[in-house]
Amino acid sequence: MLLNYRQYSNTGTPLLILHGLFGSLGNWGWHSKNLSEHFAVIGVDLRNHGESFHGSEFNYPIMANDVVELMDHLKISSGYFIGHSMGGKVSMELALTHSDRVEKCIVVDIAPITYPDKADGHLQIISGMKAMALDKISSRKEAEQRLVEFVEDEATRNFVLTNLVRNDAGKYRWCLNLESIESNYARLREKPSEGEAFTKPTLFIKGAISKYIQSKHEAEILQLFPNANVKIIMQAGHWLHVEKPQVLQKVVLDFLQAKDT
Repeated sequence: MLLNYRQYSNTGTPLLILHGLFGSLGNWGWHSKNLSEHFAVIGVDLRNHGESFHGSEFNYPIMANDVVELMDHLKISSGYFIGHSMGGKVSMELALTHSDRVEKCIVVDIAPITYPDKADGHLQIISGMKAMALDKISSRKEAEQRLVEFVEDEATRNFVLTNLVRNDAGKYRWCLNLESIESNYARLREKPSEGEAFTKPTLFIKGAISKYIQSKHEAEILQLFPNANVKIIMQAGHWLHVEKPQVLQKVVLDFLQAKDT
């Protein structure tokens, strides 16, 4: 099956943008529209997210293969990639195992490591979503109120609720495949496959107050991406594309448009 995608432009080098866990291509819509002035931007819904198909298998090798199939469908031999969080690991997986398809790689606030199981509160978010009796929900406001006991942060609740959509009968449903995300969660915390080192230009972008990329990860980054640089965006956390969009956009453009990176 083919991933859902949106092509924002057809001019320039192809640039595929891959969202994070609980996200969709719409989360990067502002960036996609602006970057489409310079590149042939394709926003992608990864499997089990957005409007893409659901599947019981959910790991980085299979997600990378999904993207390769989409590229084949669009007749894209290679291109640039931006991946945030989970999408960053998919981008790394592609670079390490399908290096001929990746010319430049931008990894946003994630490292090529296996993260501890306890981090992030993702399973708590899933519990809150699964606990909600959607057939009894009459508004998004009501849904948000029911999430409060599971998700304290308002911004996170609002982000999660972007996945609440109406079905043909007008009832609410989650567009995420919660069962697959939950059952495969340990796989999502894993580091990407260790293929050949990716020697093409690579940029890791870290939010200064996020802990996903730390100085202790430098060895792993350089082992797999010896031509990598790291940029830090100040006063930004893990959602730096939302918190500091203009700053991130400049960092991305400077890297992708550089002739000798």
